[in-house]
Amino acid sequence: MPEAETKGTTTVPTRGGAPEKAPAPTGYGPVFAVPEFRAVFAAHAFSLLGLVVSEIALSVLVYDLTGSPLLSALTFALGFLPYLIGGTLLAGVADRFPARRVLVVCDLVCAGCVAVMVVPGAPIAVLLAMRAALALVAPVFQGTRTATLADVLGDGELFVLGRSLLRILSQSALLAGFATGGLLLTVVSPRHALLVTVCTFLLSAVLLRCGTRRRPARAHRGQPLVRDSLRGARQVLADRRVLVLLLLFWVPPMFAVAPEALAAPYADGIGAGATGLGLLMCALPVGTIAGELFAGSRLRPATRNRLTLPLVCVTLLPYAGYALRPGLGWSLVLLVLAGAGSAYTLGLDQWFVRAVPDELLGRAMTLNTAGLMTVQGVGMALSGVVAEFAGVRATVVGAGVLGTVVCAGLAVAARRTGHGEARVVEGAGTGPVEGARIPAVAGSDTETRDGADHDVTGR
Repeated sequence: MPEAETKGTTTVPTRGGAPEKAPAPTGYGPVFAVPEFRAVFAAHAFSLLGLVVSEIALSVLVYDLTGSPLLSALTFALGFLPYLIGGTLLAGVADRFPARRVLVVCDLVCAGCVAVMVVPGAPIAVLLAMRAALALVAPVFQGTRTATLADVLGDGELFVLGRSLLRILSQSALLAGFATGGLLLTVVSPRHALLVTVCTFLLSAVLLRCGTRRRPARAHRGQPLVRDSLRGARQVLADRRVLVLLLLFWVPPMFAVAPEALAAPYADGIGAGATGLGLLMCALPVGTIAGELFAGSRLRPATRNRLTLPLVCVTLLPYAGYALRPGLGWSLVLLVLAGAGSAYTLGLDQWFVRAVPDELLGRAMTLNTAGLMTVQGVGMALSGVVAEFAGVRATVVGAGVLGTVVCAGLAVAARRTGHGEARVVEGAGTGPVEGARIPAVAGSDTETRDGADHDVTGR
């Protein structure tokens, strides 16, 4: 079926299957017009806030109980390490069970894990085990949410902007959550602060259960879960186009975390103090939010599509500016610029969701999430190791230069496999294209690509 899109208009499916013209969505407003997305957005806000508060409270609680900086830091590290296990061995859950059930159960499991932490006298080993369990469940939850978002919003402009909004919310939660957690711990104990997280996970589960509709599983349960998950991962990674796109998601953040991982010694080296350290930690998220908002609200889909690979190539270049020994002010400018460059993910999101077969989408999104968190943890560790020998400033400069070279190579590979990129045209948003997922229309049933009736859900 040829693309039924023209500049300034988009085609919206109707119950009878006949398309009708509607104005193309501009900015983020049309995304919030989808009722299910509003429920997803609110649930995401609650769970994120609770998760950030729990990380702070648990770290303080472990330090209070043990007096060990190592164990306190380990509570943060456990937020990265189990992602790889959950994202590979449990990825099949995202496609084998109805999406809404997976999302609600994941929220309830997380609430239960944090509730165990609240129990007075819980041993340190139990606290760390529950923290690891949260990270084990997280990639399954996030992969399922992203996969079903394509069914709620389609795989066009609304999906891109919906993903962008969730990323903006995640970055904002880091800025607001740490401040909220710090203030909360001045008036209540760490265990009482953890109760806030239990409530936020339960609220998220209620919003998802009541605010979204049930839809069937994407794949049949033929093989054992672990075998099916590993088979799905092999299928995803065997597609050269999908593999290149995954690397484009993973590689830039692996290098981008260097200034954050080394912010404390860098701030000390330039005499910025605690205030300067806080500003350095906030600069990248602020730049990311600004870049996403500008690209999502001011740039046309085709413009974002054309800028995706150039932005990938330059997003790490500002780190090379550390060679000039900038003070606090210029360091913040460089970090904000680097964060703004991450707006390339808006174009990358659409390429990825259209490149992955529908029956593998949940597993692909789960694998993407697991890989992203894992490489960031690896990047932080490598930054610390290199800085021990080369120094902080040289490490950041090296991350910028080497990362730019690697990203340029991946951009070339993506261009060579980019047979589907030209499908994004001016004015295109939710219009159906051949093989594309159809977005939900409020108050009506929709159809999958094989014509089967289903309800839609997502977080």
